[in-house]
Amino acid sequence: MAHPKRRTSSATRDKRRSHYKLTPKAITLCSTTGELHLRHKAYVVDGDLYHNGKLAIKGFSKKGAVPAAADDSDDE
Repeated sequence: MAHPKRRTSSATRDKRRSHYKLTPKAITLCSTTGELHLRHKAYVVDGDLYHNGKLAIKGFSKKGAVPAAADDSDDE
């Protein structure tokens, strides 16, 4: 049976075991919209972008991160 040449220190052993558990992501309920969202991240509700409970961009489009009003052009 194989034996280690050197003793494994407790620090090395504990570093190997440090990634044993994953922590759940922090989810918060917005007091303004009532939506669940990740903390410190902007989130979309009904086409509007909110951040820190405040309306950041009205008519937000996920495609190019451009407000939806800028996509319509009536140049006839």
